[in-house]
This record gives sequence, C-alpha cells and structure tokens, in this order.
Amino acid sequence: MLTQIEADSLRAIQKRRSDNMRRDFPVGGEKITLPIESIDGREKFQLDISRGRIRLTKCTYQERYQSINILVRLDLDGPPHPNPEVNVVPLQFLAPYNGQTLKPPHLHLYVEGFLDKWAIPLPKEFTAPNDLFTTFQEFCKYCNIIEMPLLDMTL
Repeated sequence: MLTQIEADSLRAIQKRRSDNMRRDFPVGGEKITLPIESIDGREKFQLDISRGRIRLTKCTYQERYQSINILVRLDLDGPPHPNPEVNVVPLQFLAPYNGQTLKPPHLHLYVEGFLDKWAIPLPKEFTAPNDLFTTFQEFCKYCNIIEMPLLDMTL
C-alpha cells in the first residue's frame, strides 16, 4: 500500500506515453489499457479507458501505478458513489464529502488507508463531461500526462 505522500508524488510527476502505438478508442463494452511512464522512464503507469455496454455515455478513465494502485479514477455517467463515513477525515478537503453519496460524474482519488474509496465532485478542470474525447484530454492533463497516448477517437 502506498503512503499518501507517495501517491501524491506519483500523481504530480510528469508522464508520457510509453510507446507510439496507435490504438482505437474503445466502443461500448470495451476496455483498453495504455502504457504510461514518468518522463525519466523510471516509473511505469497504466491508463485505462472503459466504456459501458448498454449506456454508451458511461465511461471510466483511470490512472494506475504498479498495476494495482488506482491513483485517479474518473467515472462518467455511472452509478452514484457512497463515500465512507468516518469520525476523522483522512484529508481535510474530503470533509464536505464525508458519508455523502455523489452522483456522476465524480473523481476518485487515492487516499491512504482507503485506496480509491473516496470520491469528490468533478473538479472545474473538466469542462465538458458529456464529451468523452475532451474529457479524456483533460483527464490526461489532470494526471500530468504531457505526452498523450495515440488514440483514434472516432466512434
């Protein structure tokens, strides 16, 4: 398990695509995983894109570290998410969302001791949550991916 300092540091470092392979943006019911790495190539990450099978507006973008540690996950048009209800909130900015259920879209962040169980409302950096391609670009920017994976974004 990562410490909060490790997770925050990993989220903050600049990243780039690990290869120049062009991939298709997933269609309904599909998922792809894109390799990402730190600029110096020392840290390896995965960027997942998952699409809903029935509701095509349902989409999840997720940045992982070491395959199992979800650092950031953006859920678009999925089910509401109940946050934990705790006596002591692990990070002060989560206090307004303690025990709250958040409708989509919402953003999950790694929280030490809770993994990705906490979500916050969609930050203002995301300007068009109904546009999957714009939101993907903004998600990459939010994750400090400065050289985006090559995707054919036609549906």
